[in-house]
Amino acid sequence: MTALLLALWPLFALIVAGYLLHRADFPGAAFWPGAERLNYFVLFPALLASSLARAPLDNPALPRLALAVLLALGLGWLVLLALRRLRGWPAARFGALVQGSLRFNTYLGLAAVGSLYGAPGLTLAALMLALMVPTVNLLSVWALSAERGASPAALLRPILRNPLILGCLAGVALNLSGIGLPGGSERLLGLLAAASLPLGLLCVGAALRPQELRGEGAALLGNALARLLLMPLLALGVARLLGLPALESSLLVLFFALPTAPTAYTLTRQLGGDAHLMAGIITLQTLLAALSLPLLLAWAL
Repeated sequence: MTALLLALWPLFALIVAGYLLHRADFPGAAFWPGAERLNYFVLFPALLASSLARAPLDNPALPRLALAVLLALGLGWLVLLALRRLRGWPAARFGALVQGSLRFNTYLGLAAVGSLYGAPGLTLAALMLALMVPTVNLLSVWALSAERGASPAALLRPILRNPLILGCLAGVALNLSGIGLPGGSERLLGLLAAASLPLGLLCVGAALRPQELRGEGAALLGNALARLLLMPLLALGVARLLGLPALESSLLVLFFALPTAPTAYTLTRQLGGDAHLMAGIITLQTLLAALSLPLLLAWAL
């Protein structure tokens, strides 16, 4: 438990620092949207591309991880569909709840993996992200667009434009082509990647909106319970069912125990979802994860 706390507390300290800096209006209101865009469109894709360009794509863990990830996400999705039918949620609300249950904070996840498991963990985590990012984005877009009868092209367009997915595809292409990262490009991408995670965590803190926690108490708490407790327990059950090795099990549980992604708010607004509910979900889950993540990992692993 002590090792977990030592590895995780600096990550949450950066989130708190981002929130305090934003509240103090430093370095200015215009800084944070620009920093988030820089990270989302340049720095973080560079991290994913560099990790996947060097990853052993013939790793025997890949089929196991793919099955585990898709099984856990599929089971969670089926439960959400059943609840929607039972509760009669409109697409605007359903989309926010789906993102709160299935999406994950990639910045926090990779920073935690790097702190806990080092380079071997980051390699497997990049492989997992190549599977999880497109899947959860597709489910999120479908959930927000379900009542409008969106065409397959309309559903796929935001997926194919997602810079994280493009970063994954670029890394895989460089890897499979044998080009790799020649001529100092590995160093260049490494420098960009090194800036990504601390800046991303600061931006997570700056995006917190405690004022959005009012008025949706039951929905916020229920969704936080689903994301921070039920989903990691589901992932743990899947890992044990498939007999995953220790490191793969740890990574699967970790990614399903993360709070939802701050970028879910942007997607919700773009597609006409319940932005107030989404902002509250992001804020509450991020705050609670500071307690739930180390406790759950210490207990489960």
